[in-house]
Amino acid sequence: MKKYKVVLTNNLRLAGVEKMRQIFDLKTRESGTPEETWEAWLAEADAVCSGGRIKIDGSLLDKAPNVKVVSQIAVGYDNIDVAACSQRGVLVGNTPGVVTDATADIAFGLILCSARYLHKAWEYVKSGEWGRRKPFVMGTDLKGKLLGIIGLGNVGLAVAQRAKASGMAVAYHNRKPAAQATEIGAEYLSFDELLGKADFVLLSLPLNEKTRKFFGDRQFAQMKPTARFINIGRGGLVDTDALCRALRDKKIAYAALDVTDPEPLPAGHPLLAFDNVAIFPHIGGHARETRDAMSLMALDNLLCALEGRKMPSCVNSELERRLSATSPGKRPDSR
Repeated sequence: MKKYKVVLTNNLRLAGVEKMRQIFDLKTRESGTPEETWEAWLAEADAVCSGGRIKIDGSLLDKAPNVKVVSQIAVGYDNIDVAACSQRGVLVGNTPGVVTDATADIAFGLILCSARYLHKAWEYVKSGEWGRRKPFVMGTDLKGKLLGIIGLGNVGLAVAQRAKASGMAVAYHNRKPAAQATEIGAEYLSFDELLGKADFVLLSLPLNEKTRKFFGDRQFAQMKPTARFINIGRGGLVDTDALCRALRDKKIAYAALDVTDPEPLPAGHPLLAFDNVAIFPHIGGHARETRDAMSLMALDNLLCALEGRKMPSCVNSELERRLSATSPGKRPDSR
């Protein structure tokens, strides 16, 4: 069997990557890899496996004329120019599904953190204030509160189940009502109605040109001043300056974020100055079992694309259908 040449954009110690080392001629880009070496690898590569840290666009693809697939070890793919890939006959794979529970756990952790100030509790103990009997900030119960989910996909549904177990009511807004929502007792509301009623607003949307800066001054102004805002989607969904204004002007009570824009936040960023903010370093899928499962799915995407079989998850599925109608290994004339 041909040993395909695959380049990995950053070094990852995951089960799927270890299997890639056995199956492929795998070259791994490290922080010290010279640019000329990287470009030489790209020139010979059959595939790219991405950890999500570099931009994969037309400029990179032009240096990799033989690449047939880009397999991302992540659900999101906003670092990949999918249109540029499709124009060049390059399939794009991602890893949805396997990250659902891990991301939902973090989302619910952020909800709980925003309600009970969990991060401040540890700071309170470390500072010695507990020993001095200084009062700790008062939180709020989850039971009886309304969680409003914007984007009720797989992750949103999993968060809704966790919220229901804590006695919360759940409402959601999608472009259209979701069939699964009825099973868990989630109520469909218009976007404006959800913002006005929810005690916790969870943003769980993909990032694209239509959703970039989806949440701004107008949306924060519609929320209750006691409401908590949680973002587990992508940082670019939110106008960060508007979020800072909402926190400063007390339009909302709290923001709990696993994603930011920019990412990571630079030292001295205005968001870091607020007491009513908790920020996680984009760790929604950062659990060992989940990351291993993601890497194994990325490996399956690579193998299927290279061998002309249907990928477990293909972003540009229209291209995949076109390629399946041609002979194995044949590429469109777009290059």
